[in-house]
Amino acid sequence: MRLIRKCSIRRDTVNRIVAGLMLSIWLFMSAAEICPSLHAWLHGGSVPDDDDCAVVAIALGHFHSVVPEVAPVVPVASIEVVPVVEISVFAPAIKNLPQGRAPPVLSAVS
Repeated sequence: MRLIRKCSIRRDTVNRIVAGLMLSIWLFMSAAEICPSLHAWLHGGSVPDDDDCAVVAIALGHFHSVVPEVAPVVPVASIEVVPVVEISVFAPAIKNLPQGRAPPVLSAVS
């Protein structure tokens, strides 16, 4: 039987890889801001005049992030707690039985 080793990558390793990729993308876009030929290459030959380009957004520092306004979820079901009062009363069987139906009484005990 062959054992299969589980590949485990630590969370900090993944965070470092993602941070490195994000930094490299940002540096590439910053280099495209400095070098017009690289910027034109990104657009396929000519740089458009509009501000919808990621390089222009990085250069100007305009980042529009949208925060959704979501109402908090309110639970609909409610739990009703009713206090229960229980009272225990000891009632001997002799009083509850009709006359002549009681358990036998031993003369030696009584």
